[in-house]
Amino acid sequence: MSVEKGFTKENLDYYLKELAKEFRKRNGKNTPAEIVLVGGAAILANYGFREMTYDIDAVITASSAMKEAVNAVGDRLSLPNGWLNADFKNTSSYSPKLSQYSKYYRTYSNVLNIRTISAEYLVAMKLMSGRRYKKDLSDIIGILSEQEGRGKSLNYQQIDCAVKNLYGGWDNISEYAI
Repeated sequence: MSVEKGFTKENLDYYLKELAKEFRKRNGKNTPAEIVLVGGAAILANYGFREMTYDIDAVITASSAMKEAVNAVGDRLSLPNGWLNADFKNTSSYSPKLSQYSKYYRTYSNVLNIRTISAEYLVAMKLMSGRRYKKDLSDIIGILSEQEGRGKSLNYQQIDCAVKNLYGGWDNISEYAI
């Protein structure tokens, strides 16, 4: 599998499965790890409107063997450096409360628990980022549209609550995003 054109829903699951196997091999089966997918990876995992993302942003809670496993899988499968990273922790959309508002996605190899960010919290994160040169606003539209199509529309109160829970309010969200 190649990620020259980015990560897709299909190869995302494959790479996470391979990561779980490698982590288990290095760390054993008694110490689980948790990864919370955010951003484009969370959108890929939960929605069908976006075809790909170029890296997997995540909150990673694991032993140091996880970094070794990430590098080993990346090398073995010719993935770009940083294919799975926590770099977004240095951005405005990061909140230490993200894991608290995540939801279960999958477990791989009985050792790697994958969680994602739920719809209203993804919208809040994308509002906080509000980047004109990225897909933040089109992602918000896609999330809202798919939620409505599923009969689970988001309302302003849900998004407002998510913004307040993650960021304490709307003060740091740009006028452009609002």
